[in-house]
Amino acid sequence: MDKSITLRKLLSSEKPLVMPDAYDPISACMIEHTGFKAVQCSGYSFSIAAGYLKEYNVSLEENLEWTQRIVDVVDVPVMADAEDGYGDPEAVIETVSRFIEVGVAGMNLEDQVLGIEGPVQIISEDVMGEKIMVARETAEVEGNPDLVINARTDALKSLEDREDALNLAIERVNQYLDDGADLAFITYVATLDEVKTIISEVKGPVSIAAGTPYNINNFSIDDLQKLGVARVSLPTLLILSSLEAVKLSLENLKSDEMMDLVKEARLISNSDLNSLLNR
Repeated sequence: MDKSITLRKLLSSEKPLVMPDAYDPISACMIEHTGFKAVQCSGYSFSIAAGYLKEYNVSLEENLEWTQRIVDVVDVPVMADAEDGYGDPEAVIETVSRFIEVGVAGMNLEDQVLGIEGPVQIISEDVMGEKIMVARETAEVEGNPDLVINARTDALKSLEDREDALNLAIERVNQYLDDGADLAFITYVATLDEVKTIISEVKGPVSIAAGTPYNINNFSIDDLQKLGVARVSLPTLLILSSLEAVKLSLENLKSDEMMDLVKEARLISNSDLNSLLNR
């Protein structure tokens, strides 16, 4: 509960809250140790770390277990990825209750239809609104009325026409804010012009995902700060960079280039590792 209040204060500060995504306990420790004020969890990163082909292969039980491990090793607020709430609005009650029990300060809740192949599909605006209202009510019943709800829409990839999709996404998150969400999160934002449009038309705090393959070269965190973005998530940056480092190390080992391994992979020192583990 106190961490939810802390998270709310961080989100209302003048600077955007930058939230790297932890995919396991040690990455969460590194985020905190480096000085970031909050940690984000991502079902997609969890699925990569588990070796799953699709994000929807991560069960609620697995999500809760891995999120719990992250919450347990850091003192900063943690935001969970509650996916679509793992079911209909009634199922959201149990999902929110269990994430609160884990100790998260906030959570993402999305309108994407999970577990389907092909183009992105989204549930009806009314059903998503009901999920948000149920989540808000459950948080109050469970004694954490300050739980931060980050309402995510995948509408930007649900239509072929990009302009129509952006308009739909903005319309949806404005409704989600009216339904009780604290943050408006439009995924797949690719350009700074799209961010500008979102900031000007969304009637509440905005969350933007940065550092992704589709936008990493198009805008910086500083750009987002200047525009007034409330929260910047970095949903896959750490796990993708970690995997690239592992790949480099293995390639050097395979070619018996130990000196290149030390030089290029930049191994963490024992003192830095001990500092992390003895936090």
